[in-house]
Amino acid sequence: MSKYHFLKKYFLLFCLLSLCSCATIPPLSFSVPNVGKSSKKIDAELKSLTVSLARPDEATGDIDVAGVEDQVMNMWKTSLQEALDAMLIFNDDSPNRVSLSVKVLKLDAPAFGHSMTTEASAKYDIVNRTNGDIVFTTTINSEGVCPFNYAFLGLVRARESVNRAVQNNILQFLQALESVDMTKPMFPADR
Repeated sequence: MSKYHFLKKYFLLFCLLSLCSCATIPPLSFSVPNVGKSSKKIDAELKSLTVSLARPDEATGDIDVAGVEDQVMNMWKTSLQEALDAMLIFNDDSPNRVSLSVKVLKLDAPAFGHSMTTEASAKYDIVNRTNGDIVFTTTINSEGVCPFNYAFLGLVRARESVNRAVQNNILQFLQALESVDMTKPMFPADR
């Protein structure tokens, strides 16, 4: 057996083993790891949380959800609620009640590439349910990067980059919550 055939044989074996080990496509998982308890409390009970996709005229980029819009929105909502529960930032005993609405403006997943990067953007609004004040509003832009050495299959890297982009988006929102003050709404309602 020539040196060429020997190398070719082991290269094909290496490729097959790589494909087999990476054939499992990870599930979408937006759960943010290691969320710590907040040192600050927002003087309000979170009564409702909604997550929706932006209309085409509101979107700031592509929203690539491949026909699983409901699954993506439910997972974003569940992961955000899970993170807020772990953070303990809202005061359930407060007489103030707020709603949190999230509008996904962009979720642009890569189609191909060495390292996969997904861009995400979402607008977060906290509204006082008693008087209509917009207590806090912000648009969070984030990226999720999955390097080539994460997995051989591009689909696996693309899926993981989506997970990371949404996790980073939620994490940045949680960090921004530390500045919320119910007594100083960003946009007071007309009274």
